[in-house]
Amino acid sequence: MNLNSIAARFKQVTFKKRIISIFLLSILIPFICLGVVSLYTINSIITNKVESSIQSSLKQEVLAMENTLNNLNHVSQQIAFGSGSNRLSEQLQHQIDPYELIRLRNEIKNELNVITFSNPNVGLTMYYYSDTGTYDFENFAVRGQFNPEQLPIMSKYPEITYYGPHKSYNRSINQLVFSTMRKVNLPEQNVYLYIETGFNATKNLFASDSQQNKSRRLIILDNDGRIAFSQDNQNFHENSLFPDYSPEDESGSYGQYVWYKETSNQGWSIVSILPKNVLNQEKNQWLFQMTGFFLIFVLAAVLMAWLLWKMLYKPLDKFNTEIKTFIQSNSEERTDLTFIPEFDYLLYQIRNMKRKIWELYGEIEQKEKRRADLEVEKLLYQINPHFLMNTLDTVHWLAMMNGQKEIDKLVLSLNKLLNYNLGKMGEATTIGGEIQALKEYLQLQKIRYDFQFDVDIDVDDDAMALSIPRFILQPLVENALYHGVSDDGYIHVSIQLNDVLEITIQDNGAGMSQEKIDQLLRDDTMESQKVGMGIGMKYVKRILEANYGEKSRFEIKSEIGKGTVVSLRVPVSGGN
Repeated sequence: MNLNSIAARFKQVTFKKRIISIFLLSILIPFICLGVVSLYTINSIITNKVESSIQSSLKQEVLAMENTLNNLNHVSQQIAFGSGSNRLSEQLQHQIDPYELIRLRNEIKNELNVITFSNPNVGLTMYYYSDTGTYDFENFAVRGQFNPEQLPIMSKYPEITYYGPHKSYNRSINQLVFSTMRKVNLPEQNVYLYIETGFNATKNLFASDSQQNKSRRLIILDNDGRIAFSQDNQNFHENSLFPDYSPEDESGSYGQYVWYKETSNQGWSIVSILPKNVLNQEKNQWLFQMTGFFLIFVLAAVLMAWLLWKMLYKPLDKFNTEIKTFIQSNSEERTDLTFIPEFDYLLYQIRNMKRKIWELYGEIEQKEKRRADLEVEKLLYQINPHFLMNTLDTVHWLAMMNGQKEIDKLVLSLNKLLNYNLGKMGEATTIGGEIQALKEYLQLQKIRYDFQFDVDIDVDDDAMALSIPRFILQPLVENALYHGVSDDGYIHVSIQLNDVLEITIQDNGAGMSQEKIDQLLRDDTMESQKVGMGIGMKYVKRILEANYGEKSRFEIKSEIGKGTVVSLRVPVSGGN
């Protein structure tokens, strides 16, 4: 579909549809733009808010876990290196006396109880003998068969190994704990100190207070990116590498989940897994609200457009009625209003225009009746100019026969000038014709006046054949003679052809004031006509306006005591 067909279809759209469409667009476009900007802004704010919240939570959780594991490390160092339990355990290996064995065991338990009692975040504590797979000196009852090989390793070092969240071996509690094992330096035995965290150590880590915390799942990675613990074992299996693991990545997506990672100073990491629909829940809720507002806005806009159309339809119907009655001269004049000031004013103007139009029709009818009478009168008046020219022609021949050369020359010039000026009304001439008529006029004036004056005529040869309205130059030169020059007067007539035709009449006479110039150029002045001055100027100005309109220019410049310059500029073609 091209632009022409679109424009043609648009022209067929009714005013009602146009005003409703424009009104809807003017309301909905800003709202849609605002909605798009708001959606982008809200999306950025919510995304940054959620990400900041998750990262902040992860940092707190990593810090809490580091403190917990550091506490386990501190207690294990205190028991393994700083207490007397190791010395007592070494003595216990070589003791045979039953009574002494009981005493040494009690002392070891007392040592361990003192240390664990002073550290409330420590839970189950015991010695593990890897050679025999047995344990001893436990401070709580142990659940089932203790096997450290099945524990999930978080990080492993030569001196100590940390295990991720696993079910406690303490029979009295049933929750996840962290634990550590450190080798105890005892001769001739492979003995390890096993310590668990207390029952409150992982409570805050796996809390589910908010909607996001209820939906999110935690994954703990060891130093190599292997999953040591997973709350979503179906999608993220324990003892497997985390998908697309990279130590530098702090966030990403996997399937229908997004994840955020925080790495501890010890090398292990906590990953928070969150479903995408939960992450977008706030955005979807805001989008749903915006959609509701948009629909309400559309309905309100449609209602407002319909009311606006109804408000305009009634005045338009009245305008239509008034226009239809234009051709009915005897139609009854209406006075009903729309009660909208602007439309009522237009109705008043239309009704007033209707009255004036019919008044003009009456005047035109009267003028047409008089036109026939004027045509007859015109024929009667045309007899006189022809009679005058015939009489002058007779005088011309009589002067020639009697040898009166001056009278012959005067009559011949007058006859040619009258013949030119009394030509058909509205008939155009050329620059050459105007120049020739001007010379005949100057010939008569030089005989008539008793003072000497010079007239210099400078005409571009290319302009001689150009068409121009009749009787343009003579009125301007006549004004210069009557009201300008005297003895030793000088008049310069210049006609030059550039892009336009430039005509200049310049004299060295007395000049005139600006007030006098304005008086000459005004159409409504009467004083100039009373004294016979300005009639020719007025004729030239009006004939230029009638033939060229705004394309022509008529200017007068004058200075008291220095003369006057009259300038005309008319187009080369395009006149009427």
